[in-house]
Amino acid sequence: MQTVVITGGSAGIGRAVAEIYARRGCRIGLIARGEDRLHAAAETLYERGSSKVEIAPADVAEAPEVEAAADRFEQTLGPIDVWINAAMTTVYSPFIEMSAAEYERVTRVVYLGAVNGTRAALERMRPRRRGAIVNVGSGLAYRAIPLQSAYCGAKFAIRGFTEAIRSELIHDDLPISLSQVHLPGVNTPQFDWARNRMARKPQPAPPIFAPEVAARAIVQAADEGVRELFVGRSTLKVFLGNIAVPGFLDRMLAASAYDAQQSDQDEPGGRPDNLFAPAPGYQAAHGRFDDRAHERGIVVSSGILRGGTIAGGALASLAIGMVLGALLRGSGSADRSRALRLR
Repeated sequence: MQTVVITGGSAGIGRAVAEIYARRGCRIGLIARGEDRLHAAAETLYERGSSKVEIAPADVAEAPEVEAAADRFEQTLGPIDVWINAAMTTVYSPFIEMSAAEYERVTRVVYLGAVNGTRAALERMRPRRRGAIVNVGSGLAYRAIPLQSAYCGAKFAIRGFTEAIRSELIHDDLPISLSQVHLPGVNTPQFDWARNRMARKPQPAPPIFAPEVAARAIVQAADEGVRELFVGRSTLKVFLGNIAVPGFLDRMLAASAYDAQQSDQDEPGGRPDNLFAPAPGYQAAHGRFDDRAHERGIVVSSGILRGGTIAGGALASLAIGMVLGALLRGSGSADRSRALRLR
């Protein structure tokens, strides 16, 4: 029976991943800052079938706290087989309006959180010469968008970090898999927790997917040890379009991405967020977009994208077609985005 550790495991995508492993009867270790939410998650995981659950309230931005959590899990659950880095936070704001402290905090949680988790996992997996690590990525790790520069920059950094460490594992002949799963917009509670300077409440840039779609791909990556998985056609559009027409995407996102990241609900302002402390209240895997979320999405490996299945000319043609189609479908939002109010 596997021992699985999940950072950000009390809610959102991490919670959805934990529920899959619980149904397998796995032993599960959860890391997050909110202790009450961790206890609630543990109760649910036992109901789903987990053989044992251990929680560790910790801030992934702090390496000693992550190390202490890993020690605790190894002592109470046994040797760690799978480690999933899913913790995140973000700020919706123009770059020029963000403070240095806000920018640093997003970077520490999203990027250094993955670094700290990977280090803790590898220090325990290397002597045993086995294990799987999955860093949860995003289409935004290949194509950044306005209003989330800190988050996008951190996701780009995770991609570079992961590729460097994978090469080191190959050099050292260590059969430990290190995967990334790049996600589309997902219906999680982050859109009610994130710090926001936009005039309206945030939303995932459509199309929106249920967290279980992301969770299944993450578990697949851990099971199969694949290099990268891309989830959803929208993520493929981002990846392919940035190869073929990056400048065109700059202009397209300038015209449409402000509006696409906002719902129709006004942001009242003054609400608590989860940037520096856990957000209050109970939330599980899902956010407030269940009525718009797709329950299924395609999953494509990087091997298919980069291999002989799609030749260079076909790749470029497909990318251009996808981007042009997306632009035409979204052109109606351009005029609205120009009139966007920002807090």
